[in-house]
Amino acid sequence: MIEGDYAPSPTAWVRGQVEAIEAAADTAVVSIHGAPVVLLTMRGRSSGLLRKVPLIRVEHDGVYAVVGSLGGAPKDPLWVGNLRADPRVLVRDGRAQVACRAREVTGAERAAWWERCVGVFGDFAAYQEKTVRSFPLFVLEPDHQADAEPD
Repeated sequence: MIEGDYAPSPTAWVRGQVEAIEAAADTAVVSIHGAPVVLLTMRGRSSGLLRKVPLIRVEHDGVYAVVGSLGGAPKDPLWVGNLRADPRVLVRDGRAQVACRAREVTGAERAAWWERCVGVFGDFAAYQEKTVRSFPLFVLEPDHQADAEPD
């Protein structure tokens, strides 16, 4: 489990969505451009504080994927650096929460996940056309060690 002090996002729409999700204890109360979301809780790489961000929900066989598109901006979203620094995340999907580990994917694995991501949210492909950077793509796999009781 990820514990610590929480620092709300300085971005108003992110902060508003997180507040709505937490008030309802359910990600179903918000969407991004009509697409369902998951809420990621992670540790900020600079501050060490907990950060929360709603992202498009892409799930396959109990594994999630998140895309660092930032709408096609020329730079990665800040949360990408957080996952690279500390891959432990908490994923809220609907009313359920699961501890996961983030792993950035490349090659054929990335291609398969990219196809799934675009299948869920077609705008990812349009965003990719707006920039020369390749969007970071992470899979979020359940972290069974985080669920284990200490000896």
